[in-house]
Amino acid sequence: MIKATAPGRASIIGNPTDGYGGTVISCSIKNRAEVTIEESEELILVNQFGSTILRWKNDFENKNDYFDIIRSVLRFLKLYNLKAKITVKTNIPVQAGLAGSTAILSATLSAVLAFIKEDVNKYELAEMNRAIELNYLKCQCGYQDAYMTTFGGLNYLDFRGKEYYKDLYSEQYAVVENISEYVKVLPFVVAHTGIKHHSGNFHKPLRERWLEGDKDVINGYIEIANIAREAKKALIKENWKELAYLMNKNHEIQNSLAYSGDQNQYMIKVAKENVSIVCENVTSKRIILFSKNVTMGFKKYYRDNL
Repeated sequence: MIKATAPGRASIIGNPTDGYGGTVISCSIKNRAEVTIEESEELILVNQFGSTILRWKNDFENKNDYFDIIRSVLRFLKLYNLKAKITVKTNIPVQAGLAGSTAILSATLSAVLAFIKEDVNKYELAEMNRAIELNYLKCQCGYQDAYMTTFGGLNYLDFRGKEYYKDLYSEQYAVVENISEYVKVLPFVVAHTGIKHHSGNFHKPLRERWLEGDKDVINGYIEIANIAREAKKALIKENWKELAYLMNKNHEIQNSLAYSGDQNQYMIKVAKENVSIVCENVTSKRIILFSKNVTMGFKKYYRDNL
């Protein structure tokens, strides 16, 4: 039996410029996806929702269910004759903007490649992951999730040169700088509304506007990428007030381009009423990172709104 795991992630600043040749700082969370693969007489897929058997080639096509990620990995690798039992488990909140689906993809890809004895470096794994998500799962996405669920840690990610999508083997590798050794602690609480969403649906209209030359989107994302580069110093120096200012600025720009939703805006309001410094990042629509303790405020929020 082979086991592979991959973490979820929370974007701290720079989101969503990972899809526009920008820069992002992102951290892993403790929640993970786990995939095991073992020999079997048939190709069996198992997850918390049930199981299915893939016998014929059309069984590998997407069915708009929770097995599509595994199907897409197998189609990408052309493993139509694989005999194995693949089991997926995850404790990453579903469709919460924490890269839960991408983590499953990362763990599946790593486990299957190990099972067929293919040795692939982390950069190539991340690029394969992203190619599968874009071309096989048809999800509009940047590169952050693929790189973070592959590398893990607290990373400064530079995606310059990756503004336009290329075929897998023409893609440049991103710059991945692990900065965790310089930061003793991340004083954040990660919160989401509990409302499920598909991140691709949020990002697609913005991508179209960017490709059409919308100057507000183009200039906004240039500014957000520069903000993320400034934030690296603030984070390493643990200057939380400066980091909060930059994160709030990031959110203001993104929110002016695509409204983050009433629920997220209310959560931000609750946080600001309960702490002295607030770091916002809701470009994934459901995730906010706050410094210090906001427990009491959120207890009231959930009691009143959910």
